[in-house]
Amino acid sequence: MELIKRPRRLRGSEVLRKMVRETRVDKASLIYPMFVKEGSGIIEEIPTMPGQYRYSVDTCGEILLKLQDRGVNNVMFFGIPDHKDEVGSGAYDPDGIVQKALRKARKDFPGMYLITDVCMCEYTSHGHCGVLCGEYVDNDRTLELLAKTALSHVEAGADMVAPSDMMDGRVLAIRKCLDEAGHVTTPIMSYAVKYASAFYGPFRDAAGSAPAFGDRKSYQMDFHNSREGIKEALMDVEEGADIIMVKPAMSYLDMVAKVKEAVKVPVAAYSVSGEYAMVKAGASLGYIEEDRIVAEMAASVYRAGCDIYLTYFAPEIARMIDEGRIG
Repeated sequence: MELIKRPRRLRGSEVLRKMVRETRVDKASLIYPMFVKEGSGIIEEIPTMPGQYRYSVDTCGEILLKLQDRGVNNVMFFGIPDHKDEVGSGAYDPDGIVQKALRKARKDFPGMYLITDVCMCEYTSHGHCGVLCGEYVDNDRTLELLAKTALSHVEAGADMVAPSDMMDGRVLAIRKCLDEAGHVTTPIMSYAVKYASAFYGPFRDAAGSAPAFGDRKSYQMDFHNSREGIKEALMDVEEGADIIMVKPAMSYLDMVAKVKEAVKVPVAAYSVSGEYAMVKAGASLGYIEEDRIVAEMAASVYRAGCDIYLTYFAPEIARMIDEGRIG
């Protein structure tokens, strides 16, 4: 058979396959999400996320050291306070759990890049992402508190803030607040395209952030919609977002690709707790090979157009990069 074009020619060896690879996975683009809580001496495994832990400020250095040794230098802090109230005051308390973790990490790990999740849900007694008016989340009253939270994080040592609340106008409110305080160079990574997803279940267990009533569908996006996601992304860029995030990742790669085409800023994707838990559950039953699945999931996100990948598997991906199994 006379064939001129043979795509298999470029698949003949591992060296050649790596040479012509279209998608690259880089440790520098990985962000590891971690949970910090009040107390001391705490390294507490999360039942719904095997292999992930809640740390107190005095123990979080253990995981930061492991990450640093793997070459993962970017982390995002999520706080679990002891006290919750109607207005989530622990979120913007200068001595709040995230603020204390930031100061400790900044002192002990000056080379780490510290990012914080900016939201109210872990800190409110009702579990919603903003101030309530009856049972309705008051968008505009919440903006001031989100801005105060972001500012308190930056003053405590955060390199970047990442609002996840999905209130309209929160990027602009945070940008103005940071700029007025002199933090004009602090980037904002916006959870711009954040869907109301069943994939968040294990996270709500990990952070104790499940709403006490109702759901978050009045502010997080309907998973049936894609044009709405582009609108959200473009609005946040106009308000000053430096990075746009799509969340979740695995079932929303179409949105990663569409957002990548629509905006001229870096695009992040967050592989959330439910994605992690499903892989762990399948692997524990022997149904899948964990490393191979994790590598494939990561490559698919970058292939879709992702520049930054938030994942609980960040240290495992870094190890596989070192081993030449992904990259």
